Amino acid sequence: MTAPASLALRTKLSPTAPVLRAATAALWRPGGLRERYLRYLTAMHPLVRASVPLLERAAERCAAYGGSAADGLSAYCARHAAEERDHDTWLLEDLAAAGAAPAAVPHPLVVELAGAQYYRVEHGHPVALLGYIAVLEGNAPAPRLADRLTEATGLPARAFRTVREHAELDDGHLDDLYRVLDGLALPPHLQTAVSVSALHTAHLLTRLFLSLASPTPAFPTPAAAPTAPTTPVSAALAAASGGHP
Repeated sequence: MTAPASLALRTKLSPTAPVLRAATAALWRPGGLRERYLRYLTAMHPLVRASVPLLERAAERCAAYGGSAADGLSAYCARHAAEERDHDTWLLEDLAAAGAAPAAVPHPLVVELAGAQYYRVEHGHPVALLGYIAVLEGNAPAPRLADRLTEATGLPARAFRTVREHAELDDGHLDDLYRVLDGLALPPHLQTAVSVSALHTAHLLTRLFLSLASPTPAFPTPAAAPTAPTTPVSAALAAASGGHP
């Protein structure tokens, strides 16, 4: 009996969990947390700003395919776009409350994260976007993170709305995504497209968090970018690219 697509995806992502957790722990370690939190906000704003346009474009691209799977994916993307709308404004408000401003130039890894999905939506199949969403929402802030950050940074509570809201919302969003993924009844090659997108996203998100956690400049050169901790992620990505879930 074939495993549900959601189970196959979670299985493929399991090797990425330890390195992503380690990167997240480095980001939220106590020393210098205030400065790292501000770097986090400035990086996440352009990433979140890309979410709704990506979802809307994926919904539009579904029309080129037709059929019940494309219709179901289009409906999910439209619904999720409505759920995510204005979340980039939350980040602007958090930055303002923290006395900071959005970045003039997006972090290069943020551009890679969102840009890879635009490529997949435009030149592959829009269903690959589900892998990206699964990783982002599967690594949402912990429920009490906002309270801990407020205490540790000395910033006002209103500077943590995005962290607080996403800790509450994203678990339910992830369950919804898995239900949709299973209901699409994707053929093997499209399941692989979702898995590769997810693993690529986990790889880039790990690198982003390590970059934000590092005291070195925010935009490291490729040679300086941390690579050793992401080896399990890269191995999983290579494995997914070579076979079906």
